[in-house]
Amino acid sequence: MELTLPAELQAKLTTRMAHERGTDPQALAREAIERLVDYDDWFLREVDKGLAEVERGQTLSHEKVGARVEKRRGSSRLADAASLDPTEGPDRNGIIAA
Repeated sequence: MELTLPAELQAKLTTRMAHERGTDPQALAREAIERLVDYDDWFLREVDKGLAEVERGQTLSHEKVGARVEKRRGSSRLADAASLDPTEGPDRNGIIAA
C-alpha cells in the first residue's frame, strides 16, 4: 500500500516528529497507523461491551449518573483541599498572597 501525504503533513512528519524521535518518517507513519487501527479495534470492543450491558439491563438512570459524578467531584475536591498548604490559601478577603 502506498500513501500520498499533503506536503504540510509530510514536512511535519519528516522534519519535526521523526527528527525529534530519532527515527525515520516511514517507521513513524507505520507506528501512527498501527496506533490508530489498535485504538479503533479497542473502541469498537468497548462499544460492543456497552451495548451488551444495555441489553442485559445494566444501565444507570440520569440521576444515578449525576450522583456518581458529584461523588467523584466531591472526593477529588476533598483530596485537592487536603493537599493545600493552609498558609497559601486566600485571606479573609479572598486574596491569595503572591
